[in-house]
Amino acid sequence: MDGLRTATMRQILTLTVNPALDVSTSTDRVVSGHKLRCGPSRLDPGGGGMNVSRVVQRLGGQALAIYSAGGPTGEAYRRLIEAEHIPTLVVPIAGSTRQDITVDETATGKQFRFVLQGPELDELEWRSCLALVAESIPKGGYVVASGSLPPGVPEDFYARVARLTREHDARCIVDASGPALAEALAEGVFLIKPSRRELGEFLGTTLDSDQSQVEAASSLVARGSTEFVALTLGGAGAVLASEAGVMRLQVPQVRVQSTVGAGDSFLGAFVLRLAQGHDAATAFRAAVAAGTATAMTPATELCHRDDVERLEAELTASAG
Repeated sequence: MDGLRTATMRQILTLTVNPALDVSTSTDRVVSGHKLRCGPSRLDPGGGGMNVSRVVQRLGGQALAIYSAGGPTGEAYRRLIEAEHIPTLVVPIAGSTRQDITVDETATGKQFRFVLQGPELDELEWRSCLALVAESIPKGGYVVASGSLPPGVPEDFYARVARLTREHDARCIVDASGPALAEALAEGVFLIKPSRRELGEFLGTTLDSDQSQVEAASSLVARGSTEFVALTLGGAGAVLASEAGVMRLQVPQVRVQSTVGAGDSFLGAFVLRLAQGHDAATAFRAAVAAGTATAMTPATELCHRDDVERLEAELTASAG
């Protein structure tokens, strides 16, 4: 899809305040009190915004990635990003970049994910992140603020990013949960991408039925908190709500190996297709295809372009 609508291509900026060096491996069974002999390990540069940038690049686009990094793990993280030739701006921090650990239990097929909280950022450090965002916002483009906030960063951090983005005539996309999501919605954003659990916790409900999911997503649009809600439902597909109405897509049937990074891949494909000038329905199909393609890969690996485009074509054909 390189040649599609390139004249209208808008720039993308991603922000990852709490990146993670993703460590993945496998063992026969996860049990307490014993040494667990593991198989080969894999390292990937993770974190919401960075994964979005990585997926955008894999799909033929480019996004400038701002992230914080410090300590030995931060240095390892930088080297991995440099190897992928992703354009970046780095905010140095005193603390050491966190690690996330994923262990596949081969005897059962279960996956265990250990997500660490990350280093504490002082006020100078998180304000440096905001300043760098303000300097880098692409006029008329997209800013993707994604991932958890580390200790020390105020709960309204993404709301501040949304305010800066609006002041620079750009569109802010937020993928967060809890107070960070609530504050961003209070400020007003272009799009959010919660999971069913995240949106349910925000609204104080479980969202067990199709109707409750549609009503929950649509309610945020009706309030004026966001223009789009892309609600991801895992194996049950996804819902996209906007003023134009509601779309629902089922995920294509594939062999799932790992869901790590599937949500970030969904968002990366969505924002890339929007930046290329496509409509929301096209972007939504690409998003579901990318999330599904990532679920087809092992451990912390992200989607492959040929898989995404094949699944995207299948979803487009079925929609027609």
